[in-house]
Amino acid sequence: MTDSPAPSPRARIDDLLARLTLPEKIGLLHQWQAPVPRLGLPAFRTGTEALHGVAWLGEATVFPQAVGLASSWNPDLVRAVGAAVGDEVRIKHQADPQRVGLNVWAPVVNPLRDPRWGRNEEGWSEDPWLTGRLATAYARGLRGDHPHRLRTAPTVKHFLGYNNETDRATTSSDLPPRVLREYELPAYRAPLEAGAAVAMMASYNLVDGVPAHLSPLIETELREWADDEVMVVGDAGAAGNIAGVQAYLPDHVEGFAAALRAGIDNFTEDDADPAPTVERITEALRRGLLTESDVDRAVRRILSVRIRLGDLDPPHADPFAGVSPDVLDCPAHRELAREAARQSIVLLRNDGLLPLTPAPQLRIAVLGPLADAVYEDWYSGTPPYAITAYQGLARRLPTVTTHDGADRIALRVGERYVHCPDTPEGGPLTLGAEATGFDVFDWGRDILALRAVGNGRHVGADDDGALANDRPGPGEWVVRETFRFRPGPDGTTLLHHLATDRYVTVDADGRLRADAPGPQAATGFTVELLTDGAAEAAALAAAADVAVVMLGNHPMVNGRETEDRLDLALPAAQEALLRVVHAANPRTVLVVTSSYPYAIGAAQEGLPAVLWSAHGGQEHGAALAAVLLGEAEPGGRLTQTWYADAAELPDLLDYDIIGADATYLYHRGDPLYPFGHGLSYTRFDYAGLRLSATAVTAGEEVEVRCEVTNTGDRAGEEVVQLYTRQRRSRVKQPLRQLRDFTRISLAPGERRTVTLRLRTDELRWWDETRGGYVVEDATHTLMVGRSARDVRLLGALTVRGEQPADGHRAPAVAGRRP
Repeated sequence: MTDSPAPSPRARIDDLLARLTLPEKIGLLHQWQAPVPRLGLPAFRTGTEALHGVAWLGEATVFPQAVGLASSWNPDLVRAVGAAVGDEVRIKHQADPQRVGLNVWAPVVNPLRDPRWGRNEEGWSEDPWLTGRLATAYARGLRGDHPHRLRTAPTVKHFLGYNNETDRATTSSDLPPRVLREYELPAYRAPLEAGAAVAMMASYNLVDGVPAHLSPLIETELREWADDEVMVVGDAGAAGNIAGVQAYLPDHVEGFAAALRAGIDNFTEDDADPAPTVERITEALRRGLLTESDVDRAVRRILSVRIRLGDLDPPHADPFAGVSPDVLDCPAHRELAREAARQSIVLLRNDGLLPLTPAPQLRIAVLGPLADAVYEDWYSGTPPYAITAYQGLARRLPTVTTHDGADRIALRVGERYVHCPDTPEGGPLTLGAEATGFDVFDWGRDILALRAVGNGRHVGADDDGALANDRPGPGEWVVRETFRFRPGPDGTTLLHHLATDRYVTVDADGRLRADAPGPQAATGFTVELLTDGAAEAAALAAAADVAVVMLGNHPMVNGRETEDRLDLALPAAQEALLRVVHAANPRTVLVVTSSYPYAIGAAQEGLPAVLWSAHGGQEHGAALAAVLLGEAEPGGRLTQTWYADAAELPDLLDYDIIGADATYLYHRGDPLYPFGHGLSYTRFDYAGLRLSATAVTAGEEVEVRCEVTNTGDRAGEEVVQLYTRQRRSRVKQPLRQLRDFTRISLAPGERRTVTLRLRTDELRWWDETRGGYVVEDATHTLMVGRSARDVRLLGALTVRGEQPADGHRAPAVAGRRP
């Protein structure tokens, strides 16, 4: 007698749907899904954040931000990071299955159309193809390699046309058909089509006037990309916006019903309380706005993900169950975090100062607000430790000094000074005879943070407005630790608390409170400069052989979820610090650590070396020290254009990249640093471009080969990039477009044949007149080089296009040329 075969996933879902009652099925439509004990269905929660590590669930390995991982241009590395994060999600789930779900909300695939977007650090690239390739690699790691079972269930975010935080729930992203088809959709499609991601999250905004949660593209496009069912989840509170701030439908019952009909399967509303969602869906059924088949369709998609996660199987049948808790932040993950941070560091310019020779007598001054700090962003995990730039260098060299460059001030009202406790937990700010010193950090646009000298804690205000030095720094969903200094009467200064939009006063008990609605009722403070931070930093620079100035952003201030940037400028105090340090020591290296590009043209003038990295996670300082001292290559390449000025950018809400000449694809100006840019410590020579064919028919693949030689005296890494440009077309075409790349390592003098592949069906564009894609008869310029603007080899490929349905080839006409 033989065992009967296990039922197929579809059969299991059919069986569950037949046995679930309608109320039980409705209970599965919320983020916190109720258990159904009689069917062995446990509770389930969607939405564990795993953008670049496990977030909000205690200590876990923190890798570089997604935009930093992307700058590695290394899909294998990115996939390994995803696998490590997936294992750590499993460990957290095993410890607390009720609170930690296996449906992870990552990766973010919104193309980085505009560097002012507040969530820039969450994405991968301004190029949709590169975004899709790297996001697919990360999702594959999260998902695991088993053909049927999932390590975790990756959810791609955020569908669709979402690149602004300003009024994000009420603005419409208007996407012309070519922009939609050629720029937006490919980034979302790639991870689903590859089977790497199994779910999608809808975005807050409207698209062409329709809430994204009601977009017909959910069914007509998104559902067509994957072989398996795709679960679509709502973003937090977004379904409530349909009848709320968007006022698109008259009440929440209609809004939730419309979302379910449009393809939203799981609602992220009211935190852990499913009752309002259940009530609205139940009422929609009573009104006839929904049928039980609408509910069944959504439940089927939810159950398909849960079954692939092993939700209904015993642990011994799950290939990903039982990950040892020792894997959490294990040595291998720490090493992977260090390598990911190293490969994300981009050498922007270098006149030969770098790499530094790590001799015992080498004296380095590490200066600036990011010199001895590693900052977390909103979706960072909690690092078990963090190695700063100063610490990384101090571990390798005997003489390393540091200063954050912040001015130290005292605040006085009349003859009394602002004072606060110097105990670790801090306490209220009051007036008294003894002064407390505060270090002032400028994070741009005159937004300041105050750190008490006595205990190193930041000043913030609670809901009642009372100021206290009891916070680790700017953070949380509402940042309560930032101020602006406003001019007051008689040369005094007013403290404007940004989170409450109130001004600071001193109450009858001498306590400082942010409770004045306007400047008229505010207390005026006299600001006394105790120490000039820039001058102290410059003195350390003058006494060192090399100054390393660490500038950039705080990920929770001036550009983050809910807040776009207004410009690309460095904070004024940071730029001033750089100038005085460079004047004190010409051998100054600028290291920009940031979530996004800056317009640093004037700031970097005359500097011998400039590097950039995203916020690099717990191993950031170790990786940076290795690169500065030449123990490792700066492995990164930019995945975004760095513009010389924000004036080169279109309006933030202009999503028509073709009409606006936006992104590296269409930009006609001279960028500060182009897409794909990144230098090496050695030199590379390109020669011998060869094509497997010079004339092909659309649909064929062409191999593009060249010889790359390391002509320097040390080993190096190069990212060889292939771009194309269609010479003639009936429509406006990109000036350059990435088609393939490969990352290679070469020893001194080593030469290697590099093979890149061009899939000619990807040369298609969306023909609005025919409502479909077309590949024209055309000649394409092939460009191989080190970046989108540093082209070393040129070739030409003639492509015979597809035959249109009417049987006639449309004649190619002259297109716009660079």
